[in-house]
Amino acid sequence: MTRLRNLALVLAAAGLLAADVAHARTVLRNICRVKGQEENLLQGMGLVVGLAGTGEANDAATMRALGRAMELMGAPVAELQLGKKGGELEKVKNVAMVHVTARVPATGARRGDKIDCYVSGINGKSLAGGRLAFAALRGPNPNDPRIYALCEGAIHLEDSSQPMSGVVAGGCQMEEDVFTNFVHDGCITLVLDEHHADFQTATEVVDSIHKLYSREDDDFVHAVNASNIVVRLPGEYRDNPVAFIADVLELEVYSAEPEARVVINERTGSIVISGDVTIGDVVVSHKNVVIETGQSPAFEAIDTDQSDSAKLNALVDALNSLKVPNEDRISIIKEIARSGKLHGRLIIE
Repeated sequence: MTRLRNLALVLAAAGLLAADVAHARTVLRNICRVKGQEENLLQGMGLVVGLAGTGEANDAATMRALGRAMELMGAPVAELQLGKKGGELEKVKNVAMVHVTARVPATGARRGDKIDCYVSGINGKSLAGGRLAFAALRGPNPNDPRIYALCEGAIHLEDSSQPMSGVVAGGCQMEEDVFTNFVHDGCITLVLDEHHADFQTATEVVDSIHKLYSREDDDFVHAVNASNIVVRLPGEYRDNPVAFIADVLELEVYSAEPEARVVINERTGSIVISGDVTIGDVVVSHKNVVIETGQSPAFEAIDTDQSDSAKLNALVDALNSLKVPNEDRISIIKEIARSGKLHGRLIIE
């Protein structure tokens, strides 16, 4: 078993004290959005045709959809009207039913605009080589009967190992305008993104807006919680809220660093560590590696006047220099987190 006695020295050299909470100057638009300016999801069902025997039409739902499509195109099939099996179309293998989605960007979309749509097969074996023949997309409100977009086009598989999912580039054409109102009762709401939403940052944003519009009264802007800040439109901007929002979003604020995080993507093996993640005194035994951090009488080079916390990125660098496999590095970080010695938030994707 290899004991990494020099690991504590590596960690000590990397810096045992976490830096004071740093403050960085940034413009407000980098850390927030305006409520009402968000993506909108459209979805519906469709049919993919032109498959090389990898489709499936022998279930009632697909036969009904295919029969309805043929009826709309002037070639009705009477035997499919009741959605029963046993008809000629039961043998069809070049068609499949799919679920279709499209995301309207936060800036909205006008009728005639084309955006990408994504298809996911419900039956069949593969959508490779197929073409989305037709799909009508509705909005997120199930009580809204309007058709917001129509979709058609050749399917491109983004991942050959996932043959039942693909994208139709520019295949979704808007049939209705989609916009959301960002002014409510004469106010706008700024929403801090999840990585900056905290009470300290919200207070800083409120103070910065107050300073810019000091002529307004105290209730002109206030933080509802750690992520939502309500701002009333000044009188001179009532007819031009866009100009007001543009001015506000260009405000420079001192934003505290977000919480310490370790983000691990187990599928790709990536490990992303924010610089202020530290680890406490811990000994981890994993396979043929024993890891010891923190103060110990055996390591005289460690300054006893400093903190016991060592930087996690120094640990990962040390493991990397010793050619420890990536999956083992991930396991070691998880073990440290389970012991309660990881001073930061662990996010597994």
